[in-house]
Amino acid sequence: MAERRIFELRTYRAHPGKLDALVKHFRDDDLDLFERHHMDMVAFWVAKDAEGQPTDSFVYLLAFESQDAAKAAWKAFLADPDFTERNRASQSDGPLVAGAESVFLEPTDYSPLV
Repeated sequence: MAERRIFELRTYRAHPGKLDALVKHFRDDDLDLFERHHMDMVAFWVAKDAEGQPTDSFVYLLAFESQDAAKAAWKAFLADPDFTERNRASQSDGPLVAGAESVFLEPTDYSPLV
């Protein structure tokens, strides 16, 4: 049986009118850095309201060997000069993110997702 992983669910609230730029930033600037720093990408979403319209929330799920591995990966990611440069460039027209939340999730013993 495969070892169980820990998951990190991250929700970013974009500034008004900045959701598309935030999604583009992740697509164009962060995915290769996630790979470089051993952050296993599971899925990315744009939240929608009850009428099916996009909200200002961008949500994604990462997987790690452990919570300590996640902390080490994030430390390396945030210190990466490529991240620093790309993040600064993405905010040339103002900040993209108004707020963020991170929650670690541990699968139950019956979860098919390990």
